[in-house]
Amino acid sequence: MIREERLATLSPDEPVDLLVVGGGATGLGVALDAVLRGFSVVLAESHDFAGGTSSRSTKLLHGGVRYLAQGNLSLVREALAERATVLSVAPHLAQPLPFVMPSYRWWQTPFYGLGLKLYDLLAGKAGLGRTEFLSRAEALQALPGVQERGLRGGVQYWDGQFDDARLALALARTAEAAGGRLFNYLEVTGLRPDADLTRATLKDRLGGAERSVRARCVVNATGVWVDALRSAAGTPSRMVSPSQGVHVVVDRDFMPGRHALLVPRTRDGRVLFAVPWLGKLILGTTDTPRSDLPREPDAFAEELDFILSEAGKALSRPVRRRDIRSLWVGLRPLVAPPAADEGETRTLSREHTIVIDGRMVTVTGGKWTTYRAMADDVMTRCFQAGLLPARAGGQTQRHALMGAPDVGAPAMPLHAEPGMHIFGAEAPAVSACGDSTPLGMGLTDAMVRYAFRHEHARTVEDVLARRWRSLFLDATEAARMAPAVAALLAAEAARAGLPARPAADLEDFLALCRRYLPIA
Repeated sequence: MIREERLATLSPDEPVDLLVVGGGATGLGVALDAVLRGFSVVLAESHDFAGGTSSRSTKLLHGGVRYLAQGNLSLVREALAERATVLSVAPHLAQPLPFVMPSYRWWQTPFYGLGLKLYDLLAGKAGLGRTEFLSRAEALQALPGVQERGLRGGVQYWDGQFDDARLALALARTAEAAGGRLFNYLEVTGLRPDADLTRATLKDRLGGAERSVRARCVVNATGVWVDALRSAAGTPSRMVSPSQGVHVVVDRDFMPGRHALLVPRTRDGRVLFAVPWLGKLILGTTDTPRSDLPREPDAFAEELDFILSEAGKALSRPVRRRDIRSLWVGLRPLVAPPAADEGETRTLSREHTIVIDGRMVTVTGGKWTTYRAMADDVMTRCFQAGLLPARAGGQTQRHALMGAPDVGAPAMPLHAEPGMHIFGAEAPAVSACGDSTPLGMGLTDAMVRYAFRHEHARTVEDVLARRWRSLFLDATEAARMAPAVAALLAAEAARAGLPARPAADLEDFLALCRRYLPIA
C-alpha cells in the first residue's frame, strides 16, 4: 500500500491509542515500542524521517567518554548497554569500531587508559573489546596520518558506529510492518481536546489535503521543536536550550586507517573525533548555543575555524577549506534547567526528560544510542499517568530491525564505501526493482526506485541525503548525481499515478548542496 492509500485510512471515527509527533530517533523508537506492545499507533513527521537532528549525528553509538570524565556513571552504563542492543538488532547498520586516543605527554597514556579501563568495566558483558595501551609504533600503525611530532603512544578502546538516517528508516519500516501507520511529510497543524481524547488536524505537505485523527495519548517527540508544539497546546514553558554541532567531511587520505581518532581535550574543553565513515573521514564536533531553530542550520565561521585548527593539530597535515567535501550541522535538544545559562550548553543535561501535560507526553534530550531506553521510559510514564493501559514491554531489545541479516551473516564495516551491503537482507528485493546502472557513489537505478517504492522517499533530498548519504559525504558529487535521481523519481511518481515537480525538486536540492560546502 503506497503512502497516499495509507493516508486515506486515517479517520477521526476510529480513535488510535497513540499519536506520535516527530519522526526522529525518539519518536520512531516510541512508535516501534508501542506497536510491539499491541497499541494502535499513528506517527506524523512534518518533513522526512530523520530530516532534522537524527540524520546529523557524529555516527557513533557510544557510552560517552566525556560523560565518564564528568562522573556521570549511570548515564554511561545505560548507554553502553543500549549500544549492545542496537548492534544486535541492526548489525547491517551498526558495528563495533576501534578508537585510538594518542598520547603526547608522559602521563596521558596511564591517565586516560585507566579511565577507559573503567569504561570496559561499566560495559561488562556488553563490552566490544578490551582497552589496550599502545606504543608509539603501534599508535602510528593504527592511525596513519596522525601528528607524529611528540607522539609517545596511545590508548585503544572500542565503541560503536552506525548510519543514523538509515537506522531511523529501519525503525520506521519495522514499526510499519508490525502494524503502525507512519507518515513523513504529514504535519500536525492543530491539537484540541475532544471528550477524553485529543483531536489532531494533519496536513499532507505533499498533496495538500487535510485529515484528522483522535488519540488517547499524544507523544511530542519533535526534538529541538518540542517547545513549539507544547506552546500550541497551551503550555508555553521552555524545556530545550538548543546547541549546534558542526561536522566536516574530508577524504580518507588524511587518515586512511580503520581506527577512529579521539582527541580527549581541545582548547574549549571538548573532545574531537576523526571517524572513518562510508569511505570518508568525519571531523567534529562543536557545541555552540543557538537561540533560533532553522531546519537547515549553517555553521558559524568560528566553528569551522575551530574544527580545522584542532584537526590540523591532531593530523600530520593541515585541513583547509578546499579539502572539505561536505559540511553539515545538527541541533541538539539539550534539556534546559529553570535558570539555564544561555551562554553555556556543555553543562546542560545530555539525559532525556519526560513531561506530561494533560494527554500530551513530551520527551526530549538524550541521544541516539539510548533511543530504545527513552521509548521504554515514555511508555512507562504513559501507564503511570493512566493515559494507556499497562502492557508488558521489552520486545524492542530483541526484535530485529528491517534488513537485519541472518544470525552469523557477515556485515560490511561502515568505514567501507557505500554499497549494496547497506540494505542487509533486503538486497535481493532492491536488485529486483531495476537495473544496476551506476549513478555515482555506489548508487544505482534500482536503489532509487526501491527508495521510492518501499522507503518513503519522495524528493531528491530524501534519496541523496538520507536513503543514500551522498550529500553528507560529498556535496559536489551529490549535485552531479541529482538530475538523474530527479528523473527516476518523476518516472516512479508517474508510474504510481502521483503528481511530481522534478524541476523544482532538483532546483531545491542543488541550492541545498551549495549550503553543504564552505564559503571560500
